[in-house]
Amino acid sequence: MIFATNNAHKLEEVRAILGEEFSLTTLREAGITEDIPENEPTIEGNALAKARYVWAKTGCDCFADDTGLEVDALGGAPGVHSARYATDGHDFAANRTKLLRELEGVRERTARFRTVVALIIDGKEYTFEGTVEGTITCEERGEGGFGYDALFLPDGYTQTFAELPAEVKNDISHRGRAMRLLAGWLQENR
Repeated sequence: MIFATNNAHKLEEVRAILGEEFSLTTLREAGITEDIPENEPTIEGNALAKARYVWAKTGCDCFADDTGLEVDALGGAPGVHSARYATDGHDFAANRTKLLRELEGVRERTARFRTVVALIIDGKEYTFEGTVEGTITCEERGEGGFGYDALFLPDGYTQTFAELPAEVKNDISHRGRAMRLLAGWLQENR
């Protein structure tokens, strides 16, 4: 099955979540080297658009995901623009710096990560959503993970996603939750 990503961190995380039972092919391995447009106004829309792009190019069963960090004090921003919050590219360090700057002096720092996985199998579309609630720290903490992980403190934990062991993060994360829903659906329906 094609997983619509070339992000090595995300691929490693998803392979760990799904386990050996599922064999994933990346975009590059499927011959898709161009960037897939992410122009939809919602996380779900972007996930579906990416999956539809891969399906149209290959005709193969595939899935794509899109994730957003929604900060309550910022009206849900960066949200669908999380990957391109500070720049047009995927500059995670610049994104974290901008987020911290925008939250300077803000006491209420509740947030959530939300992932939507869009699956196209036999030409039919399905979506699976996972969320995790937490808060944004006042400074970066931890070396693991990627994206905003060093700033996100999940509810019930004293360590950010970047400080938690990968297996703990994958167990409680938004992407982990959405991917387990996908895996469960595949096991029941394939």
